[in-house]
Amino acid sequence: MATFLKRQKEMKRLEKQREKAERRAQKKLAGRTQDEPSAENINLGDEEVPSTSIAAPSESIPHN
Repeated sequence: MATFLKRQKEMKRLEKQREKAERRAQKKLAGRTQDEPSAENINLGDEEVPSTSIAAPSESIPHN
């Protein structure tokens, strides 16, 4: 009978662990949707960053 109780206890522990992970994932997703800008802004930002970062170093280096 002790084996049965241990198994029950382990199953309950695993279930709680799963529920906790699920809550964490939902909380993370909810935080992302509030903090991130819209998809259009993300796409524009991705296109502008490489061209700006490539152009800036060559302009800032003085040529003698």
